[in-house]
Amino acid sequence: MNRRILIAEDEMIVAHDLCETVEEVGYHVEGPHSGISSAMLAFQKEKPDIAILDVELSDGNVFAFARTLKAESIPVIFHSGSLSKSEITNQFPEAIVRMKPCPPSSMLDAVGEAFEDQGCG
Repeated sequence: MNRRILIAEDEMIVAHDLCETVEEVGYHVEGPHSGISSAMLAFQKEKPDIAILDVELSDGNVFAFARTLKAESIPVIFHSGSLSKSEITNQFPEAIVRMKPCPPSSMLDAVGEAFEDQGCG
């Protein structure tokens, strides 16, 4: 499959679960990154196919980073336990959002939706 998914999540147990979930179905994981700066460096080295971003990371809110990804046509899945879906979609009307806790099957559905939106379904 070799599609790359960048994961930015600062809760280590959640990060581990996300990585394991997408790796088990054959995706390559970049991360997990606990901060925006680390995720941005990884993005600059090699662009992912999609990104799963916790809305609030150890060094701040990911919205500016998400806009950078979107400008490069990289789909973003927002994974939040701190903001409501409507608070996220106010900033990103077309956003794919999963609220914490998110079952693995729901996250994989979101990944599939992101690839379909990208035209890679």
